[in-house]
This record gives sequence, structure tokens and C-alpha cells, in this order.
Amino acid sequence: MQVSLTVNGQTTWIDVPPERTLLQLLRDDLGLKGTKDYCHSGVCGACTVLADGAAVSACSLLAAQVNGKSITTVEGLEGPDGLHPIQQAFIDNFGLQCGYCTPGMMLLAKSLLEENPAPSREEIIRYMGGNICRCTGYAGILRSVQAAADTLSKG
Repeated sequence: MQVSLTVNGQTTWIDVPPERTLLQLLRDDLGLKGTKDYCHSGVCGACTVLADGAAVSACSLLAAQVNGKSITTVEGLEGPDGLHPIQQAFIDNFGLQCGYCTPGMMLLAKSLLEENPAPSREEIIRYMGGNICRCTGYAGILRSVQAAADTLSKG
């Protein structure tokens, strides 16, 4: 089956078997290794990407389900001027340790900040709660999201 999608701003037509997941398409077919492969059941958040701006679990979507959509992976966050403010905030505020959950956390943070540019600490906790981190204890992640919100609100 042929699907068309725009990944990180580049439109791609690709033949995939019907059972191919978006995660497999991104990692195996397109070589975008930033999207992590962990639980295979859509509960850990490591494979979070944005589909038309909404955070989704790439492991639980078939490639055919995103036909015609725009997908953003962590590789698509960085712009021509360098790191996205969310990426920089994660570095500056120690929002990562091993880095495995970090791409999904960054994309979930982007989704949150597009919906709510000035979230409270409680709103950040509630929104980010679906992504699991085994290393950081979440304090650095929370600081990172708040710092990114502050930076982005200054324009």
C-alpha cells in the first residue's frame, strides 16, 4: 500500500505493508532514529511524535492511518537558526539523563505549549504524565517545559 505523508516538512510517498506502524516507517524506512521504540503498546511515550500538531504514539498507529498527514519528529524541531527553545530548555535545565524518553518528552511539550502557552506547574504535570522517564525524577523535565514556555512567550 502506498502512503503519502509530510515528515519534518518533506513530503514522502512510500510503499508499506498494511501492518506497518508509523514507528516502523519512521525508524526503519526513513532512518529517523529519534523516535524511540520501547513498549509497543502506546503507554510509555517514548515514540511520541506530532501528527498534524497533535501528540500521538507512533507505535500504536498504522502508517496507513497517517496517510496525508504532517508528522513532526524530534529531528524536525531544530530550525535553521539552531535548536528549538524546547530543546535548549531541556539542555539548560537538565531535563534529560539517558535521553531515551527525551524526544517524546520534547514533542509532548511542544504539543502542550501550542495548546497552552502559559501552563501552570499542575497543568504541565497533568499533560506530561503520560510519558515515562526512568532516570530524571521529572523535576528537570518540569523545569525544562516551564523554561521553554517562558522563552517562547517572550517571542
